[in-house]
Amino acid sequence: MKLEPGTTLDGADLSGFELSELDLSGATFNACTIADANVSGGCFEGARFAKCRIIRCRFANADFRDAIFEECDFADDQGHLGVQFAFSRIEQARFHRCNLSFAKFERSDLFGMEMETCNLRGAVFKKVDFARAFGGKVVKWAGAMKGCNLELADLSEIRMPDCDLNNSRFREAVLFDADLQGADLRGCDFAQAFAAGAKLARADMRGANLSGINLVELGNFDRLMVSADQMHPLLAALGVDVSSE
Repeated sequence: MKLEPGTTLDGADLSGFELSELDLSGATFNACTIADANVSGGCFEGARFAKCRIIRCRFANADFRDAIFEECDFADDQGHLGVQFAFSRIEQARFHRCNLSFAKFERSDLFGMEMETCNLRGAVFKKVDFARAFGGKVVKWAGAMKGCNLELADLSEIRMPDCDLNNSRFREAVLFDADLQGADLRGCDFAQAFAAGAKLARADMRGANLSGINLVELGNFDRLMVSADQMHPLLAALGVDVSSE
């Protein structure tokens, strides 16, 4: 088995291989397994993972720029221990229909990372960066979590202004001091979410379940966009009785 840039592996079990410091850029992994691996410094830039099991693994200082993950399972068999990414580069990576339950993204660069229809139940995003500086004073944020399950996830202090999180589920998620200004939050479910200090100015929350949102507790909500039928739960959270008469 050759572990080199551009290689293609089908059904391989890489659990016993040392993957640290290897250059596997552009490699393709189909239905492969990586278990109990502690990988430091590996390069997976532009790699593609399809229907792989990557369980009980920790990736530190790894390069996953432009990598694609499709229908991959990152949770252990009990579903309580997820993958860990620390101090890694995951810019422009794509995760589609992946199980990332209890995954932990810590102090990693996530600019342009997109997740679609992924299970992120209990996931933690700690001091991650969706921003990129262009020139001396221009900073832009990019990223997406569309149609994802973020129930019980910890997104405290996450900064994703103007990003796309539409139709995602944030039930009982922790959103303390999260910056979601101008974000697309249409159709999201915020039931019992903890959103004290969250910044939602200019966010589009039309069609969202806002039963976990208390305007008084928010960091800001200037020009927050909601539809008329969403006013009742927002006013009820403020203690305002809305009469139908």
